[in-house]
Amino acid sequence: MATRVLHVSDLHVGHRESFEPLEALPELVAGAEPELLVATGDLSHRGKPGQLERARALLEAVGLPILAVPGNHDIPYTFPARFTRTFEPWRDAFGETEPVHSSPGLLVVGLRSIRRWRQQGGALEDSQVARAVERLRAAPDGALRVVALHHHLAAPPWRAPRKHPLRRREHVLKALAGAGAELVLSGHVHQVAVAERTEFEVLEDERAGSIVLASAAGIGRPRPHRLGEARGVNVYEADEASLTVTTYAWDGRAFGEVARRSFARGG
Repeated sequence: MATRVLHVSDLHVGHRESFEPLEALPELVAGAEPELLVATGDLSHRGKPGQLERARALLEAVGLPILAVPGNHDIPYTFPARFTRTFEPWRDAFGETEPVHSSPGLLVVGLRSIRRWRQQGGALEDSQVARAVERLRAAPDGALRVVALHHHLAAPPWRAPRKHPLRRREHVLKALAGAGAELVLSGHVHQVAVAERTEFEVLEDERAGSIVLASAAGIGRPRPHRLGEARGVNVYEADEASLTVTTYAWDGRAFGEVARRSFARGG
C-alpha cells in the first residue's frame, strides 16, 4: 500500500494575505489521500501569537494530521522577546519544535533549524542530528523515513542569493543518509527544488546511502518584488520500490500538476 505525504511551506500569515491555495487544498487531499500534512516553517510573518494561531487554523481546515516545524519568521521579531520568549508562541500554537510522526508506513522527524541571532541562516546542533539519527534507525521496517526542517540543503535553480543553505549541510546530509533517511523536506526559498544525492555527489561507499532533497514553493508572497513567484505544494508517494515527488502549482483558480519525478527506494 502506498504512503503519501502533503508538503506545504512559507504561509507568512500576517502579511499580504492571500490564502486561496490553502482553501483549495481539501480537494487535492481528497484525490491524493495523504496520511500527513508537513509544514516546513515561516507559517507566520512576525511570530506573533495571533498569526501562529491563524496559521494553525488554516492548516487544520485542510483536514489532515499536521507536523509543523518553525521557520525564522516564526519566532518573535522584536527584542527582548526574540531571546526571552523565543519558542513560547510557537509551542502554544503548534506544540513541540521538533515533532515526530510515526506509523507502520511512515516516520517523519522534525528538526528546528532556526537560530535566535540569525534572521536568515540556519543550523543544527550535533545533539539534534544525533537524536534524528537515533529515531531514523528505529523506524519500522519498510517505512518511508523523512526529515523535515525549514532551511534547505539543496539550493533551488533560480533565485535565492541571500538564502544560504543549512550550515554544515554536508555533515548533516551524510549523517541523515547514513541513518537511512530517504527524503528531506524544507522550505525557506519559496521555490520548488528536487535533487537526489547521486545527482550531485559520488557515493564511493554504498553504505553512505542516497537521499532525495525537496523544497516546496511558498504559499505566501511577502515581498512585493516577488509577486511573480509560483505558489504550490508537493505530494510524496512511496511504495516498496519507488518514491515519487509530484508538484502542484496554483494558477489562481485551482492546483494543477506541473512536475513529477520518481526515484528508486533503497538506492
